[in-house]
Amino acid sequence: MQIHVGVITISDRASKGLYDDLGGPALKEAAAGYGWKVLGEALVPDEKRDIQRAIRESINKGCNLVLTTGGTGVALRDVTPEAVREIAIRELPGFGEVMRMESMKITKNAILSRNLAAVVEKALVVCLPGKPSGAVECLGFVVGAIPHCVEVLQEVPTSC
Repeated sequence: MQIHVGVITISDRASKGLYDDLGGPALKEAAAGYGWKVLGEALVPDEKRDIQRAIRESINKGCNLVLTTGGTGVALRDVTPEAVREIAIRELPGFGEVMRMESMKITKNAILSRNLAAVVEKALVVCLPGKPSGAVECLGFVVGAIPHCVEVLQEVPTSC
């Protein structure tokens, strides 16, 4: 099954043009490396409505996997987890647990991360750190579970 990806960068400063978005391009390159097809990209500020709209737009374009980068830290403007939880059908806590556990081997500050994954409509949304290297590393820690998860979410339920 072909995985269609939406990549969303969540950053107040990058969305205002104060610095270049490096996280989105890094995730786009990683996704291509996994053989996934990137259908859309977005750059939005740290605002719940903007994040939710970008996720829904990605899903409406046919994305069955949405990767976000940014807004998962402890700063007061970091609202990505809250935005995603508000529109999610269910959260998949194992993704965040593994990302934090593996990242702790690299940096003690990984404990501050609020990375997560959730199901929104029939898509898997994975929320990754804003630092490009951290986003790509964390994706790598959970990539093995993504194809099966996306496939299960696309299945049509059968009635007995």
